[in-house]
Parts: sequence; structure tokens; C-alpha cells
Amino acid sequence: MAFPVAQEAEALFTNMDLLLFSLIIGIVIYWFMSRKKPEPIPEFKKIDTPAPTSRETSFIEKMKKTGKNIIVFYGSQTGTAEEFSNRLSKDAQRYGMKGMAADPEEYDMGELSRLSEINNSLAIFCMATYGEGDPTDNAQDFYDWLQENDDEDLTGLNYTVFSLGNKTYEHYNAMGKYVDKRLEELGAKRIFDLGLGDDDGNLEEDFVSWREQFWPAVCEHFGVEALGDESSIRQYELKEFTDINMNKVFTGEIGRLKSFEVQKPPFDSKNPFMAPVTVNRRLNKAGDRHLMHLELDITGSKIRYESGDHVAVFPTNDSALVNKLGQVLGVDLDLVISLNNLDEESNKKHPFPCPTTYRTALTHYLDISHPPRTNVLYELAQYASDPKDQENMRKMASSSPEGKALYQSWVLESCRNILAILEDMPSLKPPIDHLCELLPRLQARYYSIASSSKVHPNSIHICAVVVEYQTKTGRVNKGVATNWLKNKLVTDNGHKATVPMYIRKSQFRLPFKASNPVIMIGPGTGIAPFMGFIQERGWLKEQGKDVGETVLYYGCRHKMEDYLYQEELEEAEQKVVITQLNVAFSRDQEHKVYVQHLLKNNKENLWKLIHLENAHIYVCGDARNMAKDVQTALHEIAEELGDMTRTQATDYIKKLMTKGRYSQDVWS
Repeated sequence: MAFPVAQEAEALFTNMDLLLFSLIIGIVIYWFMSRKKPEPIPEFKKIDTPAPTSRETSFIEKMKKTGKNIIVFYGSQTGTAEEFSNRLSKDAQRYGMKGMAADPEEYDMGELSRLSEINNSLAIFCMATYGEGDPTDNAQDFYDWLQENDDEDLTGLNYTVFSLGNKTYEHYNAMGKYVDKRLEELGAKRIFDLGLGDDDGNLEEDFVSWREQFWPAVCEHFGVEALGDESSIRQYELKEFTDINMNKVFTGEIGRLKSFEVQKPPFDSKNPFMAPVTVNRRLNKAGDRHLMHLELDITGSKIRYESGDHVAVFPTNDSALVNKLGQVLGVDLDLVISLNNLDEESNKKHPFPCPTTYRTALTHYLDISHPPRTNVLYELAQYASDPKDQENMRKMASSSPEGKALYQSWVLESCRNILAILEDMPSLKPPIDHLCELLPRLQARYYSIASSSKVHPNSIHICAVVVEYQTKTGRVNKGVATNWLKNKLVTDNGHKATVPMYIRKSQFRLPFKASNPVIMIGPGTGIAPFMGFIQERGWLKEQGKDVGETVLYYGCRHKMEDYLYQEELEEAEQKVVITQLNVAFSRDQEHKVYVQHLLKNNKENLWKLIHLENAHIYVCGDARNMAKDVQTALHEIAEELGDMTRTQATDYIKKLMTKGRYSQDVWS
């Protein structure tokens, strides 16, 4: 019986021996390798800034570190809400407080409950609404957080909301209203009324009026007083470069230096794809306007899109406008400069990518075409040598009825951009660096994609009308993006013309079931997303799918002038991809005929499709008139054929919207 035990002990000893032996060998190898390892590369020691991944996500810690007590969060798609936030954060200084503007996407919004740790603290929210009552891209996570955290306790949080919207849209200021209501539900204290800005009226006036009442309320709440210091507060300081490696200078890139030359996916708003233009043709056969169809090549970009999505393009300003600005201001536009934030702790180091030249800034980064807002006039007033000019500029920036009327007539109604103001006010000679600090960023422009990825996986189509008009001052103003696109010829001096672009996802989607009928209503360039829908329905039909009725209501001025995509639409009708093609030519007869008139003419068939066959309705185009008139026509059809009261008919159409059966892609 002793033999197996002895054998077991011998085996155990052997295993331990092997283990110890392996350990010793490992230590020797490690020692030998570490001796041979080269010294650390000196460059590693030079890194004294944290990596991007270690970005400060605690706005509370940042506020404590920098002595700030007011934080202004912005939900911004076109830059206006961000601009208003910066103005409010600068205002705080005039009341002995310190503010910071903040992108909610960059911070942990769960920290709102900790804001009460800072004395006299206040959170301001400038929230824009996008599309169908949606949050802007950068406020989506914050919106989700508000929706999902019912047990969050925001007692002790002081807040106020200024909301940016447009009355012509169905969901007017929905995001701002939701944030205001939700914060109160979670226990936060509203210290001033919700502000409603209407871009269909005068958004700037709405903001100025709200702001002028808001700050006295803040003073009363916190027991502080205005310091009476109305002087201009600079946010950035100028640095000029006389000797710099031009490879380190931004030339129009949105994010990473040289990103336009060395392209790396994924492509988004901070890293657009340079898409070659493969087609640029005029769509209309005659008439004064220029309607165009462009095709952008996305081969090899890994960009994916769906019918109904938007393509965002980054335009550049007219070089003639930029040159004139340089002449009026008497500056060398090719000087390399950097505008550096005076607040070293700020996440926003520069107002636009720096270092760069004044020419690049005015061409690629700054909005020089839109009439400037009142804060720009206020801050530039100090540079007018004529006291009368100074007085008028400050008056236009005030909330007095006289000042508002002057701004409305002299700036807005006359469509004076910054160049026109400088030309018409010769005593005004601002330093170009301060002007560059004050002008808003040039924003991407969004277009409904006029193609289907099922048919054109490597191509994105754009349909647009070139904007050009004469102002009251006799000047000709040109739309920035449309004139820039018009000049994007397929080859430019032997080089392929390219467009910096990315995709913005949309809720404007074909029904999940192809068998559902679709009713598409889109006059003018509102036809764009429906070209994609029609292509997709045709493709599905070719795949043998059961495709429901595809009905189009399209409108233009004259059949022989601006019937866009006539050949394609008539071919789709012949192939029964479009089952009903209804076209309104508004000016081909004595009485104007619009799409809403055609809807009423076909009311029985329309009502059958909507009420009995689960049809999905899509409206694309002008929000101010067309979309409202279409909705009114549908209310009337529901009243008449559904035997409803006006209130019932209105509720019926609203329910279709809620269920996703009535979608709008509209603009004003």
C-alpha cells in the first residue's frame, strides 16, 4: 500500500520543481530583456498636457477651480443658441458674477444636482428645437438623461431657460419648453420665466427683450447690483505670426489640421468628407431662377445614408466679399494670426481653428453675409469716430421701441451685412481681430437628400435653388451655400471639385411595410426627398416586394420652365412606380393653383388611403405657407368625409403625426 503514496509524493515533488524552475527562468529572461531595453524616448517625457480621453467632464470642478458661479448650457444646431450663451456668460461679469458657456455633450449632466455646492449659482439653458420638435445633436444625450432619470433630485438648483424656435413649425420651441418643465418636475427652482424666441419673427429682438428683464431678476434673487461697467469685454487676445511653418496653419479645416488632405473615417460634423462633384446640371428649362441638381461621390468613405436623411455641406464665402472687407478695413488678409481665449481654463481655446489667416477666417469660418446681431453693433460702436454713428449703433442694440425699429429697418429689412454696414458708416473702423471675435461662425447648410442609397449607394444627390436678390440699398445679395454649390463645376482647371460634407440622420422615413400607401406632398425643391422615396419604391418593386400606392402631389410655377425632374417622374408613372402623379402649375392659368387645391380635388381617394388603408403622409418644403395650407386642406377633408367637427379633425391629424404617419421636412 506504500507504493502509490511514494509515487504520488514523487510526482508532487516533480511538479513543484518544474514550477520553481520556470519561475527562475522567467525572472532571468525578464532581467535580461529589461537590461537590453533602450532608454525611454525623450519625446514621451515632453508630454505635459493630458490626452484627449482625460478631458474634464465635471463642470462643477471646473467652476470651482475658476471661481465661476453661472453656467450657460446651449443646445445648438446652427450656432445661434451657442452665440446667445456666450453673450449671457459675458454679461455675468457686469453683475460681479462669473459665467461660462458649456456644451452639454462635453459634460456629465448628472452633476446638475451638485450645483448648489457653489454659492449664488445659476444654470441657464439656451435650447434650440430642431426639425419635428427634436433636440439638437449636441443636446440629445441631455434630453435622454432628463427623460430617463425620474428619481433625480434637483432641489437647490436655480435655473432659467431661453428657448429658440420657429412659429411656423408644428412643435414650436418644444425642446426649451420640455427642459423648463422637466427641471421643475425634478425639484429645480425657476428664477425667471421661460423665454420664447421666434425665428419666424425677430429672434434677436425676442432674446434682447428677455435678457433685459432677466438680469434685473437675477440681481433681485441673489441680492447683487449691476457694476455699471458697460465697456466692451474682450474674450480673446490677438497673436500675430511673422515666421511660422505654414504646414501648421489651418486653411479651412473644421477640426483636425490637414484633415481635408488626409481623410480618415468616420466622417461627421467635426470631420467632413471631401466628396467629389460628379454631376452639376441646371434643372429648370427657362426662367430667371437657377435650380440645380448635384451629385456627390462618396465611394470609399464608408458613409451610409437612408432615403429622407439630410446632407450637411460646409460652404465658403464669396471671395469678392472677403476682399472688399479687407480693403474697407485696410488690412493684410494673409497675415497669420491666432485668437487665444483669455480664460485659460476654457474648453474653447479659439473662436475658430487657429493659427490661420484673416482671409481663411473670413472665407471659411465666419458668417459675413447675414445681418449682424445687436451685440455685434453694440461692441463695435466704440470704434465709430462720429458720435452720431456711435449713438445709433448703441440705440439699435437697446430694447427701446425706437432702437428696435431702427435695427429692424436699417439692418434687417435692408439686409445689410457687415460689409454694407462698414460701407454705409464710414466713421466705423473696428480692428479686424475684434470683428473676427464678434462675428458668428459660418454654419453647415442642410439639404434633403434627393436619392436612395438602395439605387445609389455611392452617390448623394442634392436639389437646390440658387438664392440671389436685390436689397433696398440697391446691393445684390447672394445665398452663401447655393452660389458656392452652383460654381462647383465637375472639373475646375483639371482638378475635381469637392464639397466637405457629412450625413445628418432624419425621422423622415418610408414606412417599414412597403405595402403601406405613401402620399408625398412637395412643391418646388420640396421634391428632393421624394426623388429618393420614388427610387426606393421602384427598387423594392423590382425585388418583387408588395409595394403600396405611391402618390405624389408636386407643384411648380410653369410646366415649360421649372417642372423639376419631369422626365424621371413621368417614367416612374409609366412604370407604375408612381401610381398617381398630380402636378400643380401655379402660374400657367389665370387663377393660381397649388398642391393644396389638388388635394381637395382628390379628397375621396385621399381620405380612403388615409382612413382605411393606413397611408403615410409626407410634406416637404416651405413651412410658413405651404405646410400650413396643406394641413388646413387635410383638416377640411377629415371634417367633410370623416363627418368630424374642426376640433375632431385637428385631433385626428395630430394623432397621425404622433403615430409617425404624418411627417414634415420643412423650412422657412
